[in-house]
Amino acid sequence: MIREKTTFPTVPICEVPAQTFANEESHHPVILVVDDESMIADSLADILKRSGYAAIPVYDGEAALETALVMPPELLISDVVLPGMTGIELGITLRRIFPDCKVILSSGQPSSGRLLASADCVGHHFVFLDKPVHPRELLDKVSESLPSRKQHGVARAAVDKARSSRVD
Repeated sequence: MIREKTTFPTVPICEVPAQTFANEESHHPVILVVDDESMIADSLADILKRSGYAAIPVYDGEAALETALVMPPELLISDVVLPGMTGIELGITLRRIFPDCKVILSSGQPSSGRLLASADCVGHHFVFLDKPVHPRELLDKVSESLPSRKQHGVARAAVDKARSSRVD
């Protein structure tokens, strides 16, 4: 496959803002937001970013898996109906790779209820949001799904320590 060359503006390293994680208050949980409608994924990610989360919009399941391997998410928010793999398949796969990753699925299609029921019957339980999602409801579900900031800071410190002691 031939890809079009993409160019990006060069930014001097001294102009890149520094992000420090000195305490648990500065930690921003990583959330993957997956929807094949880019406007929805981008809008949900913007809402989450404005609320202090590190939200990454992605537009299909395969791209979400690739992104997760580079930046492990603490939460996945995904549309159920995606091209290729479904949001349910994506959630199951991410939980196999990252067992602590929480999953919130959303859909506006009635057929999604059957898919969720099938997943539930075999032990895959997901939080569900009906589309359209109101920002307040989204933020409430995210807050309920993620551990408290203090607990999270301890967990993040353990992950960072494990990464720094790993030999490549």
